[in-house]
Amino acid sequence: MKQSLDQLEQSFYSVLGEINEQNKTEFDLKELLLDIRDADKDLYQKLFLKIPKDLVPETLAELPSHLQDEISDQVSSQEIASIAKEMDSDDAASLIKNISESDEEKAQDILQGMGKKDRKIIEKLISYDDNLAGAHMQTELFSASLDEAIWEAVDRLRVLKQKDLVENIYHVYVVDKKREFICTIGLEELIICNKSETFESIIDKGQVSISKISSNHNEAIYETVERVSDYNLSAIPVVNDENKLLGRITSDDIYDLIQDKATDEIYHMAGVNADAEEAESFLPVIKTRAFWLLINLFTAIAASYVISVFDTTIQSMVALAILMPIIASMGGNAGTQSLTVTVRQLAIGEISSKYAFATIKKEVLLSLVNGAIFALLIGLMAHLWFGHPKLGLVVCSAIVINLIFAGLFGSLIPLALVKLKVDPAIASTVLLTTVTDIVGFFAFLGLAQFMLF
Repeated sequence: MKQSLDQLEQSFYSVLGEINEQNKTEFDLKELLLDIRDADKDLYQKLFLKIPKDLVPETLAELPSHLQDEISDQVSSQEIASIAKEMDSDDAASLIKNISESDEEKAQDILQGMGKKDRKIIEKLISYDDNLAGAHMQTELFSASLDEAIWEAVDRLRVLKQKDLVENIYHVYVVDKKREFICTIGLEELIICNKSETFESIIDKGQVSISKISSNHNEAIYETVERVSDYNLSAIPVVNDENKLLGRITSDDIYDLIQDKATDEIYHMAGVNADAEEAESFLPVIKTRAFWLLINLFTAIAASYVISVFDTTIQSMVALAILMPIIASMGGNAGTQSLTVTVRQLAIGEISSKYAFATIKKEVLLSLVNGAIFALLIGLMAHLWFGHPKLGLVVCSAIVINLIFAGLFGSLIPLALVKLKVDPAIASTVLLTTVTDIVGFFAFLGLAQFMLF
């Protein structure tokens, strides 16, 4: 049961109190604000302004991009600049980038309201394309020089933590005098070391486990995500083309990116756009959905044309019309299974061009086995239902043919689209449906005309 506006308002103040008591987090507040925003926009705007200043940066960072954009209508540029200063650099860059999409002038005013150093960092971050690692890094990190003593670095970290200048620090990034990245060392590793020794000394002696894994700032972000996933990293350093340390990408951002990619793939498979679906206006949603529905209409007409070629055959035996949906459904579902597995494996990098043939072969064989099993089952059912042995044989043969093509094209279409540099999650479903419908109907009705009349 939905809460009333009064109940939502009471819940808001209750969560604020529990955050101060450390029983709730900014995430809980974000979830409640989203419920309030859905129920009443005016109440949301009123209550957002009631959030204590020390909670605003983290809460705002948790909100979706379209709600971050709205903040510019409620709060002055100077106030937003003050909020952005308290946010992690990557969150501040995202906030200003979201505002700039609807109000470039206001975004520039916010940047001007920030200090020169902060402004330079944010301008650099928002200059990256969203698909690059640099766009998702934060510059706040803990680094140490090769010649620095461990005790000096630890003492410096203590000061940084006391001043709340860094959060979620689990590693020290070791650099040389030119600030070129050398390696990553977990903070827990330093416990076993002599505090008077330098980082260079403990690395040379092999006293600590180190990682030299990093990401280039111009690398595709999902290549970085894949590397973090492969090596189970909690954060990854980001370097420039000269290997100089620029920042880091933390696990929370990696999780968000994985979730965003999974969401995009699900939307694309259904022929819808994630950004459009988040918009409040119906027009962008209608446009994106209508485009793929139009494509689907033409493919459906193609399948209908195949049926029309055999209209006399269908009129001669009504049973054919009754069984046709089974042929189409079995082919569509089998093809979707192959398609989903292939697209997923492509997304996580498990399939390369080297193994493309093996993937296609595997899916065809799986479809052949399933086709044989279900062909016998459906063929027997058709024979018992209509008392026509040859009709059962026609259904049996059509199912085998359609499932083989479903497995073939369910794996072949996404692999071919990748070669053509087209997102396989977007176009695969429509193309596959066309193939399974046309092949299924043509095989079924063609065999029926040949064997029954």
